[in-house]
Amino acid sequence: MMEMRPLFSYVAEVATPQVAPEGPYGTRRFIPITGGTFMGDRVSGKLLGGGADCQLIRPDGVAEMSVRLPFETDDGVMFLMRGLALRHGSAEVMQRIINGEDVPSEEYYFRESMIFEAPKGKYDWLNKILAIATGERRKDTVHINVFELL
Repeated sequence: MMEMRPLFSYVAEVATPQVAPEGPYGTRRFIPITGGTFMGDRVSGKLLGGGADCQLIRPDGVAEMSVRLPFETDDGVMFLMRGLALRHGSAEVMQRIINGEDVPSEEYYFRESMIFEAPKGKYDWLNKILAIATGERRKDTVHINVFELL
């Protein structure tokens, strides 16, 4: 059985989605990430602006997400996270999220896999791990709990 340990939690501040509706594969959403914070036992700091969550809303209602986020540690080291995620739930729950309601994460599925790119030095151990996460979408933020797979 796989084991894991908490890596960090983060809150990402997000801008209004830019939407390209009803393309051949579904609806595309580009959601700029404007900032945020992260906190863990081994690494903490802030999310830098310039990241994005690029989503494909498939015909079956599942959101496929490709996420790129720049992080800066409390001691000034920048690293990058690349994530792939899936989010889905009942049509009613997903509409509530689209409408900006804070829907408890227990009411829908939101999971993400992550890898990191860090410079040589204190945080290069991030380059050698795979992480998974659970998430919750709120009106102007996304809350993510990240776990290192051991």
